Amino acid sequence: MNHYLAILIAITSVLIVSVMGCSRTDEVSDEREENPVTTNPAVAGESDEESKVQLALTDTYDNVRNGAHLILSYDAAGNSFKGTVRNTTDAILPQVRVEVHLSNGVELGPTTPVDLAPGAQIPIELIAEGPPFDRWTAHPEVGGSGAEGGGEHGEGGGEGGGEHGEGGGHN
Repeated sequence: MNHYLAILIAITSVLIVSVMGCSRTDEVSDEREENPVTTNPAVAGESDEESKVQLALTDTYDNVRNGAHLILSYDAAGNSFKGTVRNTTDAILPQVRVEVHLSNGVELGPTTPVDLAPGAQIPIELIAEGPPFDRWTAHPEVGGSGAEGGGEHGEGGGEGGGEHGEGGGHN
């Protein structure tokens, strides 16, 4: 009797996992249709604090978020991440900054916040630190420490009270 119960539990578990996997795939597909700008399709439509998708060292992050278009790649020779962030809106983007999260748990950045005029672009370079890593993700942030709620130009929490606490980055 216990043997049959164990088999029934295993089958039920597999079915639940299968249904959950199909549901998540549909969500990702819907997100990609809303924001198709990327060289790595898994990054498109990212809506969380940072992408859940980890990029390979040869991948390029190319995505628009809150009006900030970030293009970033890993430069193995310089052990750094290099690229640009550009304002795609008709308004000033306040306190634009960039972060990179490495698979070794290290967070690079955020870069120094800069107010970006419409159409303005700035170079980004973050030196990779810490133990070896083989995957990464990145994201631009827009808005200051008072930007609660994540409106058009802000992200909930910003520098002061959000992901980084008082004073900026963490490891």
